Amino acid sequence: MINVEILIIYVIHRKEKKVFQESIYLDSNSPLNLVYLKTLKKIIFPLFSVFLTFRMIELIQILIATAPKDYGFGLTLLFAFSLTLFITGIFAFLGFAYPTNIVLPQNYYRLKNPKRLVKISRIIGVKYFKMLIMLVFWGTKKNRKKYFNGTKSGLKNFIFQTKQSEFGHFAALISIALVSIILLPYGYNSLIIVMTLINIIGNLFPILLQRLHRVRIEKVITNN
Repeated sequence: MINVEILIIYVIHRKEKKVFQESIYLDSNSPLNLVYLKTLKKIIFPLFSVFLTFRMIELIQILIATAPKDYGFGLTLLFAFSLTLFITGIFAFLGFAYPTNIVLPQNYYRLKNPKRLVKISRIIGVKYFKMLIMLVFWGTKKNRKKYFNGTKSGLKNFIFQTKQSEFGHFAALISIALVSIILLPYGYNSLIIVMTLINIIGNLFPILLQRLHRVRIEKVITNN
């Protein structure tokens, strides 16, 4: 398997000129469209977050007003999936529109012990999660370019995107844990267990993955 650092360096040197030309072409042809889309995102995406917030509150109120015995295993799974999806979506849509990573201090994003991070990620199998993400979402060239466009300047955007993703998943991780605590006195043990499992896979693993990305990026920057 090709080393990630070597691959990034190769892509930088091979595609920098081509991407620069493409960026000039796009900017000269549709600057107004780009501004319009960015403005629209800043309006529409927060509205999606508000909608999901109301749906989350509504579902929590329903669960509190009823009892676990009122729902079978299928509905419990559905509620667990819905709650985690709503909460994660709230922060995801905000992150699509605004630089939400600035909510946390930059010291949070610094990698204090990269070796321990790599070891823990290897033990819990983050690499398999990465393979799944690559297969399902990041397999297309267009999606990969959102994170890294093949230029040296693109590394800065890459770091920014990892922080954006990490904050969204971190905020969702904490929020889902808090909702679980709220529902605990009402006896929703099965629902909480399912929510926790989804939370680990859907939020903890992505947090570790974004940190691993920054470990590799720092190696590339140091070597250049």
